[in-house]
Amino acid sequence: MDPLTNGDYPYSMRSLVGIRLPKFNKEQSKLLKGSFDFIGLNYYTSNYVSDAPQLRAGNASYLKDSLTSISPVRNGIPIGPKGASETVYVYPRGIRDVLLYTKRKYHNPVIYITENGFDELNDPKLSLEEALVDNQRVDYHFRHLYYLEAAIKDGVNVKGYFAWSLLDNFEWTLGYTVRFGINYVDYKDGLKRYPKLSACWFKQFLRKY
Repeated sequence: MDPLTNGDYPYSMRSLVGIRLPKFNKEQSKLLKGSFDFIGLNYYTSNYVSDAPQLRAGNASYLKDSLTSISPVRNGIPIGPKGASETVYVYPRGIRDVLLYTKRKYHNPVIYITENGFDELNDPKLSLEEALVDNQRVDYHFRHLYYLEAAIKDGVNVKGYFAWSLLDNFEWTLGYTVRFGINYVDYKDGLKRYPKLSACWFKQFLRKY
């Protein structure tokens, strides 16, 4: 975001990444600065970050450049309840934190929350009626929208929010083993779709607000 906001990478990044970062001439920097319409932020979870200077050893890579290690657990305690995948731990306050940081760091740009959601295991033993009761997802969105509203009240310029996702889907390396949708897709019966409790909750939420 620094090149798009300020026309160049920050010194801290240049000092860590070195010659692998492109350099911009004055004209390129001028064209970059302010060249975006909005920022799309995906938020699912937060992690603890710790110093990891040992990553200087070995081959440099994108995964090592920051010289930090991240973990959802600190002193044996997770940052929040765990979803179905290894990467999603529920920490709703984090969406407000990252929005306030983005406001301060990048001059209060227009922001859309382009993804925010919770996954559950695709349990074949559940009946359809049981699978539609996704209380954890309702709670997830309720709490994240609460902190999103708090960020807006603090002056963050958020213009839209997209729940991930409308439908259960093929999810990267996890395939069909997890479900992110607010609508259930029956993979064994012609991909029929059924609204989950979360879809009904969103319907009532939107009518109210």
